[in-house]
Amino acid sequence: MSMSHLGFQDDAHGGGVGQKRKRLVEVRRDCPYLDTVNRQVLDFDFRKLCSVSLSDLNVYACLVCGKFFQGRGQRSQVYTHSLEAEHHVFINLETEKFYCIPEGYEIEDPSLYDIRNVLNPRFSKEEIQQIDKNNLWSRALDGSNYIPGMVGLNNINLETDFVNVAIQSLMRVTQLRDFFLILENYQLCKSPIVHRFGELTRKIWHARNYKGHVSPHEFLQAVKTCKKWSQICQHSNPVEFMSWLLNKLHKGLIGTSKKNTTTSSIIHECFQGELEVAKEIINPDSTTTETCRMPFLMLGLDLPPPPLFKDVMEKNIIPQVALFNLLNKFDGKTVTEVVLNLSSVARMRYRITRLPRYLIFHVGRFAKKDFFTEKNPTLVSFPVKNLVLKDNMLKKYDLIANVVHDGKPEEGIYKVFVQHKSDELWYEMQDLHVQEVLPQIVALSEAYLQIYEQHVLQVPES
Repeated sequence: MSMSHLGFQDDAHGGGVGQKRKRLVEVRRDCPYLDTVNRQVLDFDFRKLCSVSLSDLNVYACLVCGKFFQGRGQRSQVYTHSLEAEHHVFINLETEKFYCIPEGYEIEDPSLYDIRNVLNPRFSKEEIQQIDKNNLWSRALDGSNYIPGMVGLNNINLETDFVNVAIQSLMRVTQLRDFFLILENYQLCKSPIVHRFGELTRKIWHARNYKGHVSPHEFLQAVKTCKKWSQICQHSNPVEFMSWLLNKLHKGLIGTSKKNTTTSSIIHECFQGELEVAKEIINPDSTTTETCRMPFLMLGLDLPPPPLFKDVMEKNIIPQVALFNLLNKFDGKTVTEVVLNLSSVARMRYRITRLPRYLIFHVGRFAKKDFFTEKNPTLVSFPVKNLVLKDNMLKKYDLIANVVHDGKPEEGIYKVFVQHKSDELWYEMQDLHVQEVLPQIVALSEAYLQIYEQHVLQVPES
Protein backbone atom coordinates (compact mmCIF):
# COMPACT_ATOMS: atom_id res chain seq x y z
CA MET A 1 0.00 0.00 0.00
CA SER A 2 1.43 3.36 -1.00
CA MET A 3 1.80 6.07 1.59
CA SER A 4 2.14 9.81 0.99
CA HIS A 5 1.75 13.13 2.76
CA LEU A 6 2.20 16.80 2.00
CA GLY A 7 4.85 19.17 3.30
CA PHE A 8 6.06 22.71 2.71
CA GLN A 9 9.60 23.19 1.39
CA ASP A 10 11.79 26.06 0.26
CA ASP A 11 12.84 25.77 -3.36
CA ALA A 12 14.95 27.93 -5.63
CA HIS A 13 13.87 26.90 -9.11
CA GLY A 14 13.15 27.86 -12.64
CA GLY A 15 12.64 31.60 -12.53
CA GLY A 16 16.04 32.81 -11.34
CA VAL A 17 19.11 32.00 -9.31
CA GLY A 18 18.58 32.39 -5.59
CA GLN A 19 14.79 32.95 -5.79
CA LYS A 20 13.04 30.99 -3.08
CA ARG A 21 9.38 30.42 -2.38
CA LYS A 22 7.33 28.08 -0.27
CA ARG A 23 5.87 25.24 -2.29
CA LEU A 24 3.67 22.36 -1.28
CA VAL A 25 5.49 19.11 -2.05
CA GLU A 26 3.99 15.66 -1.88
CA VAL A 27 6.11 13.10 -0.03
CA ARG A 28 5.73 9.52 -1.25
CA ARG A 29 7.27 6.22 -0.24
CA ASP A 30 6.52 4.48 -3.51
CA CYS A 31 8.29 5.49 -6.72
CA PRO A 32 8.21 3.42 -9.94
CA TYR A 33 11.65 4.68 -11.01
CA LEU A 34 13.78 3.47 -8.10
CA ASP A 35 15.11 0.57 -10.14
CA THR A 36 16.73 3.06 -12.56
CA VAL A 37 19.11 4.37 -9.86
CA ASN A 38 22.70 3.49 -10.84
CA ARG A 39 25.05 3.77 -7.86
CA GLN A 40 28.11 2.83 -9.90
CA VAL A 41 28.10 6.18 -11.74
CA LEU A 42 27.71 8.30 -8.60
CA ASP A 43 30.76 10.33 -7.55
CA PHE A 44 30.29 13.03 -4.92
CA ASP A 45 33.99 13.82 -4.49
CA PHE A 46 34.02 16.49 -7.18
CA ARG A 47 32.87 20.07 -6.78
CA LYS A 48 29.07 20.35 -6.78
CA LEU A 49 28.59 22.48 -9.92
CA CYS A 50 25.76 22.36 -12.45
CA SER A 51 27.11 20.73 -15.62
CA VAL A 52 25.22 23.30 -17.75
CA SER A 53 25.35 26.63 -15.89
CA LEU A 54 28.43 25.87 -13.72
CA SER A 55 26.52 27.36 -10.78
CA ASP A 56 26.93 25.94 -7.28
CA LEU A 57 23.48 27.10 -6.10
CA ASN A 58 20.63 24.61 -5.59
CA VAL A 59 22.42 21.75 -7.34
CA TYR A 60 20.91 18.28 -7.78
CA ALA A 61 22.58 15.03 -8.79
CA CYS A 62 20.87 12.72 -11.25
CA LEU A 63 20.94 9.26 -9.66
CA VAL A 64 20.66 7.58 -13.07
CA CYS A 65 23.65 9.11 -14.90
CA GLY A 66 25.51 10.90 -12.07
CA LYS A 67 25.50 14.39 -13.65
CA PHE A 68 24.84 17.57 -11.68
CA PHE A 69 22.08 20.03 -12.62
CA GLN A 70 20.56 23.17 -11.13
CA GLY A 71 17.01 23.70 -9.81
CA ARG A 72 13.99 21.48 -10.21
CA GLY A 73 11.31 23.88 -11.47
CA GLN A 74 9.79 23.68 -14.93
CA ARG A 75 12.43 25.98 -16.44
CA SER A 76 15.39 24.35 -14.68
CA GLN A 77 18.19 22.16 -16.02
CA VAL A 78 16.96 19.26 -13.85
CA TYR A 79 13.50 19.41 -15.44
CA THR A 80 14.93 19.62 -18.96
CA HIS A 81 17.32 16.72 -18.35
CA SER A 82 14.51 14.61 -16.92
CA LEU A 83 12.38 15.07 -20.04
CA GLU A 84 15.22 14.68 -22.56
CA ALA A 85 17.01 11.70 -20.98
CA GLU A 86 13.99 10.18 -19.21
CA HIS A 87 15.90 10.20 -15.93
CA HIS A 88 13.59 10.75 -12.98
CA VAL A 89 15.35 10.31 -9.62
CA PHE A 90 17.45 13.18 -8.21
CA ILE A 91 19.00 14.19 -4.88
CA ASN A 92 19.43 17.76 -3.66
CA LEU A 93 23.13 17.96 -2.73
CA GLU A 94 22.49 20.48 0.06
CA THR A 95 19.28 19.25 1.73
CA GLU A 96 20.02 15.58 0.85
CA LYS A 97 16.37 15.02 -0.11
CA PHE A 98 15.31 12.79 -3.01
CA TYR A 99 12.88 13.86 -5.72
CA CYS A 100 11.07 12.36 -8.69
CA ILE A 101 11.10 14.76 -11.65
CA PRO A 102 9.05 15.89 -13.60
CA GLU A 103 6.32 14.57 -11.29
CA GLY A 104 7.78 16.79 -8.56
CA TYR A 105 7.18 14.70 -5.44
CA GLU A 106 9.73 13.93 -2.74
CA ILE A 107 10.80 10.32 -2.33
CA GLU A 108 11.11 8.96 1.20
CA ASP A 109 12.46 5.43 0.82
CA PRO A 110 15.01 3.71 3.12
CA SER A 111 16.61 1.98 0.14
CA LEU A 112 18.13 5.35 -0.85
CA TYR A 113 19.67 6.18 2.53
CA ASP A 114 23.02 4.62 1.60
CA ILE A 115 23.39 7.29 -1.12
CA ARG A 116 22.86 9.99 1.49
CA ASN A 117 25.56 8.43 3.67
CA VAL A 118 28.06 8.35 0.80
CA LEU A 119 27.29 11.98 -0.08
CA ASN A 120 27.73 13.13 3.51
CA PRO A 121 29.02 10.36 5.84
CA ARG A 122 27.94 10.51 9.47
CA PHE A 123 29.33 8.81 12.54
CA SER A 124 27.78 8.18 15.94
CA LYS A 125 29.90 8.34 19.10
CA GLU A 126 29.49 4.57 19.46
CA GLU A 127 30.85 3.99 15.94
CA ILE A 128 33.84 6.26 16.61
CA GLN A 129 34.68 4.34 19.78
CA GLN A 130 34.87 1.12 17.75
CA ILE A 131 36.99 2.44 14.86
CA ASP A 132 40.38 1.53 16.33
CA LYS A 133 39.08 -1.88 17.45
CA ASN A 134 37.85 -2.89 14.02
CA ASN A 135 40.28 -4.54 11.60
CA LEU A 136 37.70 -5.70 9.05
CA TRP A 137 38.08 -4.88 5.38
CA SER A 138 35.28 -3.20 3.44
CA ARG A 139 34.22 -4.01 -0.10
CA ALA A 140 33.38 -1.02 -2.27
CA LEU A 141 30.66 -1.03 -4.91
CA ASP A 142 33.33 -1.05 -7.64
CA GLY A 143 34.60 -4.39 -6.30
CA SER A 144 37.76 -3.08 -4.63
CA ASN A 145 38.63 -3.98 -1.05
CA TYR A 146 39.86 -1.36 1.40
CA ILE A 147 40.40 -0.71 5.10
CA PRO A 148 38.41 2.31 6.36
CA GLY A 149 40.91 5.05 7.09
CA MET A 150 43.56 3.46 4.85
CA VAL A 151 42.17 4.47 1.46
CA GLY A 152 44.29 5.98 -1.29
CA LEU A 153 43.96 9.62 -2.38
CA ASN A 154 43.97 10.82 -5.98
CA ASN A 155 46.99 12.86 -7.03
CA ILE A 156 45.31 15.77 -8.80
CA ASN A 157 47.20 16.73 -11.98
CA LEU A 158 50.21 14.77 -10.65
CA GLU A 159 51.18 17.65 -8.37
CA THR A 160 49.47 17.05 -5.01
CA ASP A 161 51.45 14.15 -3.55
CA PHE A 162 52.77 16.51 -0.85
CA VAL A 163 49.17 17.33 0.13
CA ASN A 164 48.18 13.67 0.20
CA VAL A 165 50.95 12.60 2.59
CA ALA A 166 50.12 15.48 4.95
CA ILE A 167 46.43 14.48 4.97
CA GLN A 168 47.18 10.77 5.45
CA SER A 169 49.51 11.62 8.35
CA LEU A 170 46.90 13.75 10.12
CA MET A 171 44.33 10.96 9.71
CA ARG A 172 46.39 8.92 12.23
CA VAL A 173 45.92 11.54 14.95
CA THR A 174 43.07 9.91 16.87
CA GLN A 175 41.93 12.95 18.82
CA LEU A 176 41.87 15.12 15.69
CA ARG A 177 40.13 12.44 13.64
CA ASP A 178 37.41 11.84 16.25
CA PHE A 179 36.69 15.57 16.43
CA PHE A 180 36.21 15.94 12.66
CA LEU A 181 34.16 12.74 12.34
CA ILE A 182 31.36 14.46 14.28
CA LEU A 183 29.89 17.14 12.01
CA GLU A 184 28.18 18.93 14.91
CA ASN A 185 31.58 19.91 16.33
CA TYR A 186 32.13 22.43 13.53
CA GLN A 187 28.75 22.73 11.82
CA LEU A 188 28.45 26.43 12.70
CA CYS A 189 32.01 27.24 11.63
CA LYS A 190 32.28 29.65 8.68
CA SER A 191 35.66 28.47 7.38
CA PRO A 192 35.46 26.48 4.08
CA ILE A 193 38.80 24.83 4.91
CA VAL A 194 37.39 23.43 8.17
CA HIS A 195 34.27 22.04 6.48
CA ARG A 196 36.12 20.51 3.54
CA PHE A 197 38.77 18.96 5.81
CA GLY A 198 36.01 17.50 7.97
CA GLU A 199 34.19 16.15 4.93
CA LEU A 200 37.41 14.57 3.63
CA THR A 201 38.07 13.00 7.04
CA ARG A 202 34.59 11.46 7.15
CA LYS A 203 34.92 10.07 3.62
CA ILE A 204 38.33 8.53 4.32
CA TRP A 205 36.99 6.72 7.39
CA HIS A 206 33.60 5.74 5.92
CA ALA A 207 33.16 1.96 5.76
CA ARG A 208 30.51 1.90 3.00
CA ASN A 209 32.05 3.87 0.14
CA TYR A 210 31.20 3.20 -3.49
CA LYS A 211 34.91 3.38 -4.42
CA GLY A 212 38.06 2.08 -2.79
CA HIS A 213 39.70 5.51 -2.92
CA VAL A 214 38.83 9.16 -2.25
CA SER A 215 39.43 12.22 -4.45
CA PRO A 216 40.25 15.36 -2.40
CA HIS A 217 38.91 17.73 -5.11
CA GLU A 218 36.65 19.80 -2.88
CA PHE A 219 39.27 20.11 -0.15
CA LEU A 220 41.85 21.30 -2.69
CA GLN A 221 39.33 23.72 -4.16
CA ALA A 222 38.90 25.30 -0.71
CA VAL A 223 42.68 25.41 -0.27
CA LYS A 224 43.23 27.05 -3.66
CA THR A 225 40.94 29.95 -2.77
CA CYS A 226 43.40 31.00 -0.05
CA LYS A 227 45.95 33.68 -0.86
CA LYS A 228 49.11 31.73 -0.05
CA TRP A 229 48.20 28.60 -2.01
CA SER A 230 50.35 29.53 -5.04
CA GLN A 231 53.42 29.87 -2.80
CA ILE A 232 52.74 26.54 -1.08
CA CYS A 233 52.08 24.73 -4.36
CA GLN A 234 55.26 26.13 -5.88
CA HIS A 235 57.38 24.69 -3.06
CA SER A 236 55.46 21.37 -3.03
CA ASN A 237 56.58 20.78 0.53
CA PRO A 238 54.47 18.71 2.99
CA VAL A 239 56.11 20.46 5.97
CA GLU A 240 55.09 23.91 4.79
CA PHE A 241 51.65 22.67 3.78
CA MET A 242 50.98 20.95 7.11
CA SER A 243 52.14 23.99 9.07
CA TRP A 244 49.90 26.23 6.98
CA LEU A 245 46.94 23.83 7.25
CA LEU A 246 47.15 23.45 11.03
CA ASN A 247 47.23 27.21 11.53
CA LYS A 248 44.36 27.67 9.05
CA LEU A 249 42.24 25.04 10.80
CA HIS A 250 42.96 26.59 14.20
CA LYS A 251 41.96 30.08 13.07
CA GLY A 252 38.88 28.73 11.34
CA LEU A 253 37.74 26.81 14.42
CA ILE A 254 38.16 29.65 16.91
CA GLY A 255 36.63 32.15 14.46
CA THR A 256 37.56 35.74 13.77
CA SER A 257 34.65 37.32 15.64
CA LYS A 258 35.61 39.65 18.48
CA LYS A 259 32.75 38.15 20.51
CA ASN A 260 34.49 34.77 20.51
CA THR A 261 36.90 34.71 23.44
CA THR A 262 38.01 31.11 22.83
CA THR A 263 41.70 30.92 21.97
CA SER A 264 42.13 27.15 22.01
CA SER A 265 41.04 24.58 19.45
CA ILE A 266 41.42 20.87 18.80
CA ILE A 267 44.59 21.74 16.83
CA HIS A 268 46.29 23.29 19.85
CA GLU A 269 44.96 20.56 22.16
CA CYS A 270 46.70 17.97 20.00
CA PHE A 271 49.90 19.63 18.81
CA GLN A 272 50.79 22.74 20.79
CA GLY A 273 53.76 22.55 23.13
CA GLU A 274 55.97 25.23 24.64
CA LEU A 275 59.64 26.13 24.29
CA GLU A 276 61.89 28.24 26.48
CA VAL A 277 64.19 30.18 24.15
CA ALA A 278 67.38 31.79 25.41
CA LYS A 279 68.81 34.14 22.80
CA GLU A 280 72.29 35.66 23.00
CA ILE A 281 72.83 38.25 20.25
CA ILE A 282 76.49 38.98 19.55
CA ASN A 283 77.24 42.29 17.82
CA PRO A 284 80.73 43.67 17.05
CA ASP A 285 80.51 46.09 19.99
CA SER A 286 77.99 44.49 22.39
CA THR A 287 76.21 41.34 23.49
CA THR A 288 72.57 41.16 24.59
CA THR A 289 70.72 38.27 26.20
CA GLU A 290 66.99 37.63 26.39
CA THR A 291 64.79 34.70 27.38
CA CYS A 292 61.20 34.06 26.36
CA ARG A 293 58.66 31.30 26.05
CA MET A 294 56.99 30.50 22.77
CA PRO A 295 54.42 27.93 21.62
CA PHE A 296 55.14 25.44 18.84
CA LEU A 297 53.14 23.03 16.69
CA MET A 298 56.13 21.21 15.21
CA LEU A 299 59.85 20.98 15.94
CA GLY A 300 62.56 21.37 13.32
CA LEU A 301 65.57 19.05 13.54
CA ASP A 302 68.93 19.98 11.98
CA LEU A 303 70.97 17.35 10.17
CA PRO A 304 74.78 17.41 10.24
CA PRO A 305 76.26 18.41 6.87
CA PRO A 306 76.94 15.47 4.52
CA PRO A 307 80.59 14.39 4.04
CA LEU A 308 82.52 16.06 1.23
CA PHE A 309 84.64 13.01 0.36
CA LYS A 310 83.82 9.64 -1.20
CA ASP A 311 84.84 6.23 0.08
CA VAL A 312 87.45 3.92 -1.51
CA MET A 313 84.84 2.65 -3.98
CA GLU A 314 84.29 6.22 -5.23
CA LYS A 315 80.78 6.21 -3.83
CA ASN A 316 79.21 8.86 -1.67
CA ILE A 317 79.18 7.97 1.99
CA ILE A 318 75.67 8.09 3.48
CA PRO A 319 76.08 9.05 7.14
CA GLN A 320 73.67 8.08 9.89
CA VAL A 321 72.56 9.94 13.00
CA ALA A 322 70.26 8.99 15.86
CA LEU A 323 67.06 10.93 16.49
CA PHE A 324 68.11 11.23 20.14
CA ASN A 325 71.19 13.20 19.04
CA LEU A 326 69.09 15.56 16.93
CA LEU A 327 66.80 16.14 19.92
CA ASN A 328 69.77 17.48 21.92
CA LYS A 329 68.93 20.77 20.22
CA PHE A 330 66.10 21.10 22.75
CA ASP A 331 67.97 20.16 25.95
CA GLY A 332 68.50 23.79 27.01
CA LYS A 333 72.29 23.48 26.73
CA THR A 334 73.11 22.88 23.08
CA VAL A 335 73.84 26.09 21.17
CA THR A 336 72.34 26.71 17.74
CA GLU A 337 73.88 29.62 15.87
CA VAL A 338 71.66 31.75 13.66
CA VAL A 339 73.11 34.42 11.38
CA LEU A 340 70.94 37.54 11.69
CA ASN A 341 72.90 39.76 9.29
CA LEU A 342 76.46 40.41 8.14
CA SER A 343 77.54 41.80 11.51
CA SER A 344 75.56 39.90 14.15
CA VAL A 345 74.99 36.30 15.17
CA ALA A 346 72.45 34.88 17.60
CA ARG A 347 73.35 31.95 19.85
CA MET A 348 70.10 30.13 20.60
CA ARG A 349 69.32 27.60 23.32
CA TYR A 350 66.00 25.76 23.31
CA ARG A 351 64.32 23.82 26.09
CA ILE A 352 60.96 22.08 25.91
CA THR A 353 58.86 23.22 28.88
CA ARG A 354 55.58 21.57 27.88
CA LEU A 355 55.12 18.50 25.71
CA PRO A 356 52.04 18.15 23.48
CA ARG A 357 50.10 14.93 23.14
CA TYR A 358 51.31 14.62 19.54
CA LEU A 359 54.86 15.56 18.56
CA ILE A 360 55.55 16.58 14.97
CA PHE A 361 59.20 16.52 13.86
CA HIS A 362 60.44 17.77 10.52
CA VAL A 363 63.98 16.95 9.44
CA GLY A 364 65.80 19.71 7.53
CA ARG A 365 66.78 17.73 4.44
CA PHE A 366 66.55 20.49 1.86
CA ALA A 367 68.66 23.63 1.56
CA LYS A 368 68.60 26.36 -1.05
CA LYS A 369 71.96 26.80 -2.82
CA ASP A 370 71.90 29.73 -5.21
CA PHE A 371 69.85 28.43 -8.15
CA PHE A 372 69.15 24.88 -7.01
CA THR A 373 67.97 22.84 -4.03
CA GLU A 374 70.34 20.47 -2.26
CA LYS A 375 69.15 17.36 -0.42
CA ASN A 376 70.93 15.97 2.62
CA PRO A 377 70.90 12.13 2.38
CA THR A 378 71.77 11.51 6.05
CA LEU A 379 69.73 8.64 7.49
CA VAL A 380 68.02 9.22 10.83
CA SER A 381 67.68 6.19 13.08
CA PHE A 382 64.58 6.48 15.22
CA PRO A 383 62.47 4.26 17.48
CA VAL A 384 59.09 3.15 16.16
CA LYS A 385 57.91 2.65 19.74
CA ASN A 386 58.70 4.16 23.14
CA LEU A 387 60.52 7.37 22.23
CA VAL A 388 61.51 9.03 25.52
CA LEU A 389 62.60 12.64 25.88
CA LYS A 390 65.28 13.12 28.51
CA ASP A 391 63.47 15.67 30.66
CA ASN A 392 60.28 13.64 30.96
CA MET A 393 60.79 9.93 31.50
CA LEU A 394 57.12 9.27 32.38
CA LYS A 395 55.89 10.08 28.88
CA LYS A 396 56.66 7.84 25.94
CA TYR A 397 55.81 8.37 22.30
CA ASP A 398 54.95 5.88 19.55
CA LEU A 399 55.41 6.66 15.87
CA ILE A 400 52.11 6.84 13.94
CA ALA A 401 53.19 8.49 10.66
CA ASN A 402 56.49 8.86 8.81
CA VAL A 403 56.72 10.91 5.60
CA VAL A 404 59.69 10.22 3.33
CA HIS A 405 61.02 11.77 0.12
CA ASP A 406 62.31 9.48 -2.63
CA GLY A 407 64.46 10.71 -5.49
CA LYS A 408 66.16 13.95 -6.47
CA PRO A 409 65.20 17.21 -4.74
CA GLU A 410 63.29 18.64 -7.71
CA GLU A 411 61.97 15.40 -9.18
CA GLY A 412 61.28 13.05 -6.28
CA ILE A 413 58.00 11.87 -4.80
CA TYR A 414 56.54 11.85 -1.31
CA LYS A 415 55.07 8.82 0.39
CA VAL A 416 54.10 8.07 3.96
CA PHE A 417 54.24 5.07 6.27
CA VAL A 418 51.26 4.95 8.64
CA GLN A 419 50.15 2.53 11.32
CA HIS A 420 46.73 0.89 11.46
CA LYS A 421 45.96 0.87 15.17
CA SER A 422 43.61 -2.09 15.48
CA ASP A 423 46.21 -4.63 14.35
CA GLU A 424 49.36 -2.43 14.62
CA LEU A 425 50.31 -3.19 11.02
CA TRP A 426 52.20 -0.65 8.93
CA TYR A 427 51.18 0.50 5.46
CA GLU A 428 52.99 2.43 2.76
CA MET A 429 50.75 5.03 1.11
CA GLN A 430 51.65 6.88 -2.07
CA ASP A 431 48.60 8.53 -3.61
CA LEU A 432 46.34 5.62 -4.71
CA HIS A 433 48.96 3.00 -3.87
CA VAL A 434 48.46 1.30 -0.47
CA GLN A 435 50.37 -1.78 0.65
CA GLU A 436 51.39 -3.44 3.90
CA VAL A 437 55.08 -3.21 4.90
CA LEU A 438 57.24 -4.53 7.72
CA PRO A 439 58.09 -2.24 10.67
CA GLN A 440 61.78 -2.70 9.79
CA ILE A 441 61.17 -0.97 6.45
CA VAL A 442 59.68 1.99 8.30
CA ALA A 443 62.68 2.24 10.62
CA LEU A 444 65.12 2.25 7.68
CA SER A 445 63.27 4.90 5.67
CA GLU A 446 64.57 8.39 4.95
CA ALA A 447 62.50 10.33 7.49
CA TYR A 448 61.39 13.84 6.56
CA LEU A 449 58.23 14.48 8.62
CA GLN A 450 57.13 12.40 11.60
CA ILE A 451 54.19 12.34 14.02
CA TYR A 452 54.55 10.64 17.40
CA GLU A 453 51.64 9.91 19.75
CA GLN A 454 52.09 10.12 23.52
CA HIS A 455 51.06 7.52 26.03
CA VAL A 456 51.53 8.23 29.73
CA LEU A 457 53.29 5.58 31.80
CA GLN A 458 51.69 4.46 35.01
CA VAL A 459 53.86 5.06 38.07
CA PRO A 460 53.88 1.91 40.25
CA GLU A 461 52.67 2.43 43.80
CA SER A 462 55.28 1.94 46.49
